[in-house]
Amino acid sequence: MTSPLRRPLIAGNWKMHLTLAQSVDLARAVKDGCAGAPGEVAVCVPFTAVSVVAQVLKGSPVKLGAQDLFWEAQGAFTGEVSAGMLVDAGAQAVVIGHSERRRLFGDTDEAVNRKLRAALAAELMPIVCVGETLQEREEQRTFKVLQTQLEGGLKGFAPADLSRVVIAYEPVWAIGTGKTATPDQAQEAHLFIRKTCARLYGEGFAAGLRILYGGSVKAENVDALMAQPDLDGALVGGDSLKAQSFLRIMHFNAPAGAK
Repeated sequence: MTSPLRRPLIAGNWKMHLTLAQSVDLARAVKDGCAGAPGEVAVCVPFTAVSVVAQVLKGSPVKLGAQDLFWEAQGAFTGEVSAGMLVDAGAQAVVIGHSERRRLFGDTDEAVNRKLRAALAAELMPIVCVGETLQEREEQRTFKVLQTQLEGGLKGFAPADLSRVVIAYEPVWAIGTGKTATPDQAQEAHLFIRKTCARLYGEGFAAGLRILYGGSVKAENVDALMAQPDLDGALVGGDSLKAQSFLRIMHFNAPAGAK
């Protein structure tokens, strides 16, 4: 179980799904079901849904996030959305460097770093994603990949600058595949991330850093994952779109059969 220094965070990543009406319905279900959850809850929604979901969640403890941002404040950047626009629409958090952004849209560690700087300047909570591909794991390069992504993504910041940052470990081979890292595999990677951040920013920073696991998190496996000492929550994909499944994940320490 996560350290008392770190409040668990369960964040849903809706990816490119749901109409506005469906987004409102799901956000309302999350808001209505969050009472008694052992940690913080967030939903990261498509850009089109940020403002309408913000109205649903207003006054609730559920945090609202977006799934990406651009690092410039404004300008001739067709198709991009700035940190200021997200804040204006009601967002409080943002996912940065998700493996789908890296793999499909070319986000580099340098881009992650620039986006992180913009998010922090706007006082958003950044959820910075790191993780290895199946080939990299099979070649025994998991730790090297994680180290490179952490050093590149967090480069140039002081520990105090990063106080709002959350790291999400998402093994690429487990995202949307139905395959999940075993609790031991997840713990091993999370511990490495924490030790790397301790080396980069000090033991105190690392002890308070929240590290989420992402990769086919489900109601059926969340309890075993959350029992690991360095897992501080989950970034949930497909099961965040199903209200009852996500509520069970939110209430990860609930007995079987509870919501």
